[in-house]
Amino acid sequence: MDETISIVLFSGTDDKLQAAATLAAGAAALGKPVKIFLQYWGLNAFRADGIDSDHGLSPEAGEAGKASVEAAAKAGQASWTQTLRMAKELGEVDIQACSASMEILKLKQSDLDSLVDGVEGVAAFYINAGEGQIVFI
Repeated sequence: MDETISIVLFSGTDDKLQAAATLAAGAAALGKPVKIFLQYWGLNAFRADGIDSDHGLSPEAGEAGKASVEAAAKAGQASWTQTLRMAKELGEVDIQACSASMEILKLKQSDLDSLVDGVEGVAAFYINAGEGQIVFI
């Protein structure tokens, strides 16, 4: 069975971006190849001019969730961007922007942070995912 972990990152809130980054780092640390496919709001979070901005939290986080996230940041938890950069240093992590989402959001690859390795379509994503697991966030 293919060991690749593929993550479709649709959400652009900081809690979900952190979850995806943590999954990617864990898989990379175990030597598993990771493919991340950025769509819509997940893609929008990777804009070079806003990648370090506050992207908010999911509505279900509520005030308690917000307080927990703020406490973790104060305690030194790495940001999702730092975690993804670390994951790329640890192992094979490939981040691709969805070509259809790029068109809808009127983005060019030059608009994206250097974390993004390229642009591909849905068919290429499925081919590259192989028989490995696909996680949707």
